Amino acid sequence: MSVIKVLQYPDPRLRKKGEIVASVDDEIRQIVKTMFDTHYAQENCAALAATQLDFATPKAITVIDYSAKKDSPLCLINPKIIASEGSQIEEEACMSVWPGHIHEKVERAYKVTVQALNEEGEEITFDAQGYFAKCLQHEIDHLHGKLFIDHLSPLKRNRVEKIIQKVRRAYLKKKR
Repeated sequence: MSVIKVLQYPDPRLRKKGEIVASVDDEIRQIVKTMFDTHYAQENCAALAATQLDFATPKAITVIDYSAKKDSPLCLINPKIIASEGSQIEEEACMSVWPGHIHEKVERAYKVTVQALNEEGEEITFDAQGYFAKCLQHEIDHLHGKLFIDHLSPLKRNRVEKIIQKVRRAYLKKKR
């Protein structure tokens, strides 16, 4: 089992865009395996994007499994939303934005159509709605260097930034 560090905001690497994968080979499959190992090692983790992890050159890959038994893995390579409709406002949190401390309501599309490659390099297109659609939008945002807190109003964002500063100070003090 290979687990890699999950980056924490305000680490500037969280703003990097994932590098497009030209072809799915053994190296990419090993990255996917490491991502799933890391995902399953986290508490209450629905998904992870490569740009959230301590990779030298993060690829445009996300791994998702929010099933209760963690037995429904989904890997998306070079995912993109090709259609969206409706609206939902739901609470979101993030493994890279001080999980357990920061969660806010964010507006997202209710339904999305996603196009990507799977672990075998085959092109897939599918529809998702509700929680799954929210999860996909959150992860694809990561691959573009965007965090869920970027969707907040300036007032809410300012409040969240103050909480993050307080949590970071306590964390750093505890590490000493």
